[in-house]
Amino acid sequence: MFHPLSVFVGLRYTRAKRRNHFISFISMISMLGIMLGIVALIVVLSVMNGFHKEIQERILGMASHATLTDPNGIEDWNAVLKQVRAVPEVVGAAPFVEIESMLMNAGRTNGAIIRGILPEEEDQVSDLREDMVAGSVDDLVPDGFNIILGRELAAVLDVGIGDKVTLVTPQLNATPVGVMPRLKAFTVTGIFEVGMADYDRGAGFIHMHDAAKLMRLGGAAGGIRLKLEDMWDAPLVAREIEYGLDGLYRVTDWTQMHRNFFAALRTEKRMMTIILFLIVAVAAFNIVSTLVMVVTDKRADIAVLRTLGASPGRVMAIFMVQGTAIGLAGTLLGIVGGVLLGWNVEPIVAAIERAFSVHFLDPSIYYISALPSDVQASDVVAISLGAFLMSVLATLYPAWRASRTDPAEALRYE
Repeated sequence: MFHPLSVFVGLRYTRAKRRNHFISFISMISMLGIMLGIVALIVVLSVMNGFHKEIQERILGMASHATLTDPNGIEDWNAVLKQVRAVPEVVGAAPFVEIESMLMNAGRTNGAIIRGILPEEEDQVSDLREDMVAGSVDDLVPDGFNIILGRELAAVLDVGIGDKVTLVTPQLNATPVGVMPRLKAFTVTGIFEVGMADYDRGAGFIHMHDAAKLMRLGGAAGGIRLKLEDMWDAPLVAREIEYGLDGLYRVTDWTQMHRNFFAALRTEKRMMTIILFLIVAVAAFNIVSTLVMVVTDKRADIAVLRTLGASPGRVMAIFMVQGTAIGLAGTLLGIVGGVLLGWNVEPIVAAIERAFSVHFLDPSIYYISALPSDVQASDVVAISLGAFLMSVLATLYPAWRASRTDPAEALRYE
């Protein structure tokens, strides 16, 4: 294929002004089709990567990379805390107590996960302080019975800073009228907003000392949350920590806690890639039709080359070079256009919104006002190689057909 004669003649056919301008038009359409397919793939996958990254950061801003728990509570949690902090991959650790509860106010009720935290330690494992829209994390003090609520949860309960909410715990009290759940009034001292309904509508924070009292844990902690240097190493590090603690505690990582959600995101991206690759496939089929017409148009030229001693393989390589050149040009143009567009999606979409007075992403629904984009080199390389390989494969049949041309038959009427 890379013989000088094959390359020269193949490229000469690519740039020559043919008598049949329709063939040139089809060649251009094939090149543009491949380019547009690659641009669409890179931009769409970059936007999906941006959304996935945004969602992942928001989830892991409140959740932890790994969590160490014990159903009976961790009595000597300070010692365990020192032990896990000594692990090189761990950059932060904080104790917590988690309560599945019901919050009530003036006849309004809503289920919520209430997490007891130590404000001075929580900054190591979460972005709660950065997500506060009212009040402060430092308002959570031992025996203060203060609570920080998600913005939507506060709206559902119709409470604001300084209002009271009643927290109903799963712990039971024996009373003269029977067994009743434990109730405790808390003062709302803060409101946060993450941008994820799971947290904004279903989570709250109190001081760990108050949570331990409600759950009758004494001085024990319910578990320890960990932040790792590289969150992608979480499964491996979690297993190492579990073995290092002799299996006394259960250690789960974020890939287990949100397995179904992130698996759905991966499946969505995979299916979208397959669907959009059909655009490139259509363009590749256009290369087939282009080369078939070129072969028909160049029958006499092929016959002359064969008469001068060119082998069938050499003739086949000429048309493979021509088709590959079309595919390569479309691929390179697609890479440049896709990467540039992927890097500038946000300002382009903002300009369109201003020009037509529309808003594609309503912050009240999506919590994201701008279209995120994350161009990943691995996606660009995979798309480019896939498109180029498809273009090369599309040249095989027309080139093989050209190599089978009979010189005597082709020159009979010339």
